[in-house]
Amino acid sequence: MLTEDQAMARAIALAARGLGTTSPNPIVGCVLLGADGEVVGEGFHAYAGGPHAEIVALAQAGDKARGGTAVVTLEPCNHTGRTGPCAQALINAGVERVVIAVDDPTPAAAGGAATLRDAGVRVETGARRGEAEAGNVAWLTAVRRGRPYVTWKYAATLDGRSAAADSTSKWITSEPARTDVHRLRGTVDAVIAGVGTVLADDPHLTVRDLRNGSLAVKQPLRVVVDSFGRTPGNARVRDSAAETWVATAAALGAGPDGRVDLTALLAELYSRGVRAALLEGGPVLAGGFLAAGLIDRVVGYVAPKLLGAGRTALVDAGVTTIAEAIELDLDEVTQIGPDVRFTATLREKGH
Repeated sequence: MLTEDQAMARAIALAARGLGTTSPNPIVGCVLLGADGEVVGEGFHAYAGGPHAEIVALAQAGDKARGGTAVVTLEPCNHTGRTGPCAQALINAGVERVVIAVDDPTPAAAGGAATLRDAGVRVETGARRGEAEAGNVAWLTAVRRGRPYVTWKYAATLDGRSAAADSTSKWITSEPARTDVHRLRGTVDAVIAGVGTVLADDPHLTVRDLRNGSLAVKQPLRVVVDSFGRTPGNARVRDSAAETWVATAAALGAGPDGRVDLTALLAELYSRGVRAALLEGGPVLAGGFLAAGLIDRVVGYVAPKLLGAGRTALVDAGVTTIAEAIELDLDEVTQIGPDVRFTATLREKGH
């Protein structure tokens, strides 16, 4: 038996299982409590076009859902898309109470709570809202802004170097840290790198299955920001392991510097269903994204090494004086093998 608060915590954990596979849909978890408070069904949204969390939970519960409570991380949808409206499915199942963490911000899907109330279902909103928002932050931010939620990931030494004086950078961080990067890639819809990184390091930009080293997992779109079309035909990012888009200024339009317009790049990715993107390499591209205000989160892997010379992790982010420094709120610091991983969100100006 779970309390409603415990059930919401469980629903939030279930929702996280869908990270990286549901876009352009959100991640959602649902726990159904029977009239006696026992868990009678649970589910999460696993992939776009598949059954929603509420439908999975209702299928498990069967008749036991009648008179019970549905605890769900996002307002049940109110429209017919590739699947039917979850609000109506809950009504049809005889659920008497629905507890919702976060209201749906999309005009097409919103209104589920009102439909439930109109049918006589008791509805409560806001349960564990902050926790549920944090778990679904990429999708929620993306649909509110109309562009993907962008995480800049980088690896550097303690003195901020991403490569040595001779340009070698393999490997700055340890194997545990690199494995963690694959986990991070597995939570996003696209991985973005600049052509300079492709030319220097020839990265694969795929997700390796952490259990056996294979590529048998859903692969994010590989995006190479290549203003002047210099990506070699035999680059590893052009293989068949994952879809690749080489974004050029000729196709997208150029900014004042003649390079790819990054705002247009993100708009195009959003139109392709990308809601969460991971920016990896290089320092010039990262600087461009930061200067344009297009980065939402930073994940840094810092190795206990010193180089004293070589390429820095970030170049020209539009900061010319200390008063213009881009400030971050540190959310988490974790040791990964011998390295340290920190996660931080960009602080809004004036805060």
